[in-house]
Amino acid sequence: MITKLLRKNVSRWQLAAYSAACLVGLSILLVSISFYSDVRSIRNSDNGNADFIVLSKPVNMIAALGYGSPDAMSFTSDEIDDLRRQPWVKRVGEFTSAGFNISASVEFAGRGLSTALFFESLPDDFVDIDSASWQFDPAIGEIPILVPRDYLALYNFGFAASRGMPQLSEDIIKQVPLKIALGGNGHYEIMPARIAGLSSRLNTIAVPENFMRWASERFGDNNPSRQPARLIVELANPGDPAIKTWLDENDIESSADSSTSGQTAYIAALCAAVVGIIGAVIAALAVMILLLSIFLLIQKNSDKIRDLTLLGYSRSQVGKFYRNLILIINCIVTIGAIIITLVLSPLWKAPLESFGTPESNIASILIWATMIMGAVSLVAILACNKMIRKASR
Repeated sequence: MITKLLRKNVSRWQLAAYSAACLVGLSILLVSISFYSDVRSIRNSDNGNADFIVLSKPVNMIAALGYGSPDAMSFTSDEIDDLRRQPWVKRVGEFTSAGFNISASVEFAGRGLSTALFFESLPDDFVDIDSASWQFDPAIGEIPILVPRDYLALYNFGFAASRGMPQLSEDIIKQVPLKIALGGNGHYEIMPARIAGLSSRLNTIAVPENFMRWASERFGDNNPSRQPARLIVELANPGDPAIKTWLDENDIESSADSSTSGQTAYIAALCAAVVGIIGAVIAALAVMILLLSIFLLIQKNSDKIRDLTLLGYSRSQVGKFYRNLILIINCIVTIGAIIITLVLSPLWKAPLESFGTPESNIASILIWATMIMGAVSLVAILACNKMIRKASR
């Protein structure tokens, strides 16, 4: 009975206008969220390498001739603190160079090779390798080593090809036994080592931090006051233009140029944000249309609402019609926007596959659509209840 009385003055055109506007706005908003999520998943799929840069100071003529102080090429505590305060910096790690003599030898395919070597260490959580294989136990004495993936390519297509040496795959090189000779501070020792992994992020020969501390105490000067010459930085936003500005102002070089991928991701995120804002504005205007339509509808039915409350019907019973109307329309709009987003998503997923397969984000689309329209429905219902209270007085 209440439904029949109240729905007589329902304006289908006003509800259709709200539904269409809200569908367009929500669809644009969900498409922008989905696009940004796909771009971000591809950027992070490559071991997160675009999120890291390695910083060092440029080598000047004085340092090149060997007349300058080694500390002049290092980062001071104040410089590191200033770097950590930058809004685009998530965290900073320091490289530690070995202060002792290192040489490596290997026998493979009946041939022996030996060379002088260098080691660096950095915080273990900056290393792109399984932590289980990145451990040094002095009781066992085997040194895990991380080498750049480019080094293997140089060996296979440069050194091995010209010397008639066998080429190696990543799996094979991890099985090659190494002998590392360490000397200094009156001590000399030969230790076994293994290639624990190959890194696309680091351009150095890295060892675990606990090995570097152990070896420095035994073979090196173990000087805790030595300043780092290189820093690794995890970026909060790889495409932030402030990164290049800060590097130029402080005359600091980035040894790993991830600016292209970072700027591309930044521009894509910026475009998605702009499109999302447009969609949010359209959706907000649609909500205003809905609230205006309900206000006009309640105004037209104010006499009926007042009479119904005088007959003993509660405000909740009277408002049930309007609440159901809001929920039904919003559910239809939500389902329609989700379908539109899923239909349009292949338009950018196919081109993005050349950079890596985007992660499926159907669940995130459903969550975002439910959250947005849930908030819209809540606002509309609260406003409706307030209007009904005023009309029933």
